[in-house]
Amino acid sequence: MWPLPGRLSMRLMRSTVVSDQNDSPAIGRVCAELLQSRPRVINLGLAVFATDLDAQDVDVVHVDWRPPAGGDEDLARLLSMLAD
Repeated sequence: MWPLPGRLSMRLMRSTVVSDQNDSPAIGRVCAELLQSRPRVINLGLAVFATDLDAQDVDVVHVDWRPPAGGDEDLARLLSMLAD
């Protein structure tokens, strides 16, 4: 699995973290709110998906993401060492 861009992955983690199982009533409220609201989508990769969603009046943000180093895992690992 390839990592998401840093800022995006942090936003997703903050929005989905649940502290413990005692939060189940809160989870139920969040799920109900999600099902009653319009979908909001973050599309990663293929722009055609974002285009189709936009044509259906769905709020969508497209991120032109591609695997690091064109998908070459060895090269991606070497490049990640440069970032550290």
